[in-house]
Amino acid sequence: MSTGGLDLDKLYTARLHAVRARPYLASALFALHVVESRSVPTMAVDRHWRCYVSPGFVARTPVEELAGVWVHEVSHLLRDHHGRSDRVARERGLAGAGERLRMNIAADCEINDDVYGDGLVQPQGAVVPSSLGLPEGELMEDYLRRFSLGRLTHDLSWLDCGSGADGLERAWDLGPDGAHGLSRQERDAVRFRVAQGITGRPGDTSRGWQRWAEEAFHPPQPWRQLLGAAVRSAASGAGAGEDYTYGRPSRRSASVPGAVLPSLRRMPPRVSVIVDTSGSVSDTELGSALLEVAAISRAVGGRRDLVTVLSCDAATRVVHPLCRAEGIPLVGGGGTDLRTGFARALRARPAPDVVVALTDGQTPWPDSRPPCRTVVGLFPRVGGSWDEDDPDYVPDSPPDWARVIEIG
Repeated sequence: MSTGGLDLDKLYTARLHAVRARPYLASALFALHVVESRSVPTMAVDRHWRCYVSPGFVARTPVEELAGVWVHEVSHLLRDHHGRSDRVARERGLAGAGERLRMNIAADCEINDDVYGDGLVQPQGAVVPSSLGLPEGELMEDYLRRFSLGRLTHDLSWLDCGSGADGLERAWDLGPDGAHGLSRQERDAVRFRVAQGITGRPGDTSRGWQRWAEEAFHPPQPWRQLLGAAVRSAASGAGAGEDYTYGRPSRRSASVPGAVLPSLRRMPPRVSVIVDTSGSVSDTELGSALLEVAAISRAVGGRRDLVTVLSCDAATRVVHPLCRAEGIPLVGGGGTDLRTGFARALRARPAPDVVVALTDGQTPWPDSRPPCRTVVGLFPRVGGSWDEDDPDYVPDSPPDWARVIEIG
C-alpha cells in the first residue's frame, strides 16, 4: 500500500522491526503519527509527536536501517531534546539556525553512542561522537561545549531531525493546532510507560536509557537547578574549602629570605544538610528532601564522604554521613527548632563550608550569621495554610544572610 508515493507498508514494517529490537520503546513508537513530507531530507519529528517522512528516503533505505531511524527520532522526543535545547539557548545566549544545527548534532551524539547494535542497524550517515573526536556517554549539553561548526561538521549541513530535536519550528511543522498532535498529558503518559518498561527490565537496556528512565520518574526541576547552583556558588566562595599547605610554597616566599610561606589550596567543600522532620513536614516533602540530598552530592562533585545529613525537629538527631540518600532515616515528628540543627552542624570537625537547611520555614532561626555560607530550601505552603489551629500565624522569614530557594 502507498499514499502519495510514501511506501507505508515498508515504513510500518520497519517500525515493527524496531519494536522487536527495542520492546520497551513500543508505546512511544506507536504514539508517533506519520506525516508525509518532501521537505525533510530523511525523517524528522516535531515536539507534538508527529513524524515527518520523506517518500524518497523510505524508498531507497533498507528496512533494517529504517528501523534504526524510527528509534533515533522517537529518542529525541523521549529525551526532551526540544525542551532542553530551548533552555540551553536561553541560558547560554545561543541564537540562529547554526546554533540549532549544533544542538541537533549534539543531540544525535547523545542518542547514537549507544542506541544501535543488538538487532538494530546503524543507519548510513548517522552522527556518532567518535566522528567528531568526542567521547561517548555524555549528554547533549556537554557535547555542545566540545565542538563548533567547522571542518568536521561541514558534511552535516543537511541534518534536520525537526523541531523535536532542537526546538526550532520549521515551515513544514503543523504546529500546536495541527491535527494528530499529542497533548502534554499524553506525551507525559507515553514517557512514563516507557520508563516503567525500562526500570522493570534494566538488564535489557543501555546505561543511557537507564539514566533517562531514572530521571523520567524524578525529572530535573528549575528549583533543583537553582538549589544546585546556590550550593556550588556557596562552596566556591572566598574561603570555602581552602586551607594552607607547604606542599606548594607561596610565591610571596621570595620576598621573605630564609622563610617558606604556605600557599592556599582549594579543598573539596564540606556540606552539612539539615532536614526538618517536624510534624508539619509531610512524608512527600521528606521524600523530596532525600532527592535534594542526592542532588547536593552531585553539586559538590559526587563526594559523598563530604556530605553529612542531620534530621531535626525540636532536637537534632543522629548525624549521618551520606552513603545512599534513600538509606538515611529521617526521624522526628515533634515541634520545630532548626537552631539546634545549626548548632550541631557548626560543631562538627572539620567544620562545614556550606550548611543547607531543607524546611517548611516554621522554625526560629539563629540570631547570628553562621561562619559559613548558608542555603535554605523552603517547602511551600499552598494558600498560606501554615497552622490550622492558628489561622493568623505566619512564620518568620529566613534571615537575610541565607540564600533562599523555593522547592516545588
